[in-house]
Amino acid sequence: MDVLTVMQELDQVLREALRAYALDRPEHGALAGEFMQLLDEGGADPFCRERLQGHFTGSAWLVSADGARVLLTHHRKLARWLQLGGHADGDHDLAQVALREAQEESGLPDLQLGSRAIYDLDRHWIPERGQVPGHWHYDVRYVVQAGADERFVVSEESLELAWRPVAEIVAEPDESMRRMAERWLAMR
Repeated sequence: MDVLTVMQELDQVLREALRAYALDRPEHGALAGEFMQLLDEGGADPFCRERLQGHFTGSAWLVSADGARVLLTHHRKLARWLQLGGHADGDHDLAQVALREAQEESGLPDLQLGSRAIYDLDRHWIPERGQVPGHWHYDVRYVVQAGADERFVVSEESLELAWRPVAEIVAEPDESMRRMAERWLAMR
């Protein structure tokens, strides 16, 4: 199978996952529609950061083996506590992007994708930095589960990493982080 066919199949998988997410979370239906619109636009590849109007990213809601805590990064460039994740860099499999980013940014062994179902969507503005103008991230988030070994390694992308009780995150001022924590607690 050629690369173009594989990418088209992965795009269809994402399209179906976005539809399922919109059905499961009707309050995010319009947002899921924006993600599908980006997926269907012609021109530059929306899975590459060089598409400066906006592009897909993949993130991990990285939960401890017992599900009570989540690993967060104090992001070096944004100076905020966030979930792990990053650019797709041409990879159309955003679930794998989320898993890869979680592994690279945490150094944790034995990480597992909890599900290929989309856990959360968030479209957020990234401010101008150096030669890169401000742009939109269309962040597709997946649950990633840690194994028994929770000893992380802080990567160059982070100022710090920390395991935080999910129950504490529901008090965060960041709406996106609070939404993911509330959803996680509701699912448990």
